[in-house]
Amino acid sequence: MSAASGDALRSVVESNHGGRATFVQLVPVREMSGAQTLWDGVVHVFDLKGSDSGAFRAYAWPRGSADGEQEFFTILHSTLVFSPVLAVRAAIIAGAC
Repeated sequence: MSAASGDALRSVVESNHGGRATFVQLVPVREMSGAQTLWDGVVHVFDLKGSDSGAFRAYAWPRGSADGEQEFFTILHSTLVFSPVLAVRAAIIAGAC
């Protein structure tokens, strides 16, 4: 992922959730169901300061859209979503991946 994409993800996190996002790390995630790959990519982890939600962390990744445009998905850290893997699982369950 390019630095520009990382900056775009940071901007989307800040726009969607308020506050200031600081990059923490990249985490590769592969979610499988049997032999089928449900999702394979890299999740960007950001710390949040001053978020409207009160969350201290957000997870974000790029995803393609039906028209080929680059879109970004973000999800806040919570008691149920407390890791990049769980963020991806939540997105899969919600039908967002």
